[in-house]
Amino acid sequence: MHAELPSAFSRTTLIVVDVQNGFIDGGGLPVKGGAEVVPVINRLASVFENIVITQDWHPPGHASFAVNHAGRSPYEMATMPYGEQVLWPVHCVQGTADAALHKDLHLPTAQLIIRKGFHPGIDSYSAFEEADRKTSTGLAAYLHARGIDTVYVTGLATDFCVAWTALDARTAGFTAFVIEDATRAIDLDGSLDKAWAQMAAQGVGRIQSAELIG
Repeated sequence: MHAELPSAFSRTTLIVVDVQNGFIDGGGLPVKGGAEVVPVINRLASVFENIVITQDWHPPGHASFAVNHAGRSPYEMATMPYGEQVLWPVHCVQGTADAALHKDLHLPTAQLIIRKGFHPGIDSYSAFEEADRKTSTGLAAYLHARGIDTVYVTGLATDFCVAWTALDARTAGFTAFVIEDATRAIDLDGSLDKAWAQMAAQGVGRIQSAELIG
């Protein structure tokens, strides 16, 4: 247990991505081992004075849900006005238990929740920018205004919302790390290896929680 925060952590933020019931066993879009990230993230939270949480927050008619496309099945690809889109099972619908944060998350220094995916026609993986690559969440400006220069990304899922968040953090000028053991992946047709390769190419660090908390 750290007696005090290292001074370097005052300019860092822990981003906890979509640790919601919908991505845990029994949820609408379960990620294998999703609940295993909760105790790791809770331990990490003890050394961060700045924490940002994201929540998927979809309306029932969201364009990314396969059920809203006649004759289509979950995990098929579809072409949207903004590009190619995975069609997902219904998950994290606004105001439902499926969209709630996992009950065992303990993040006492969290100051901001970014809700994403609430525009009916656009999916949103990244904490920084929606999938149309034009609609900002405002997170980059918030972090810059707070003097943050480094982000550590955790949560679900490694190959989608975590990776997009880390990549967009780099684009926005932040140093970015993904804490691998505090994430879990969907791994759809090799998407996990592809995501790690993309992140490495853009300078996203890949670390383990023990490198921060011992």
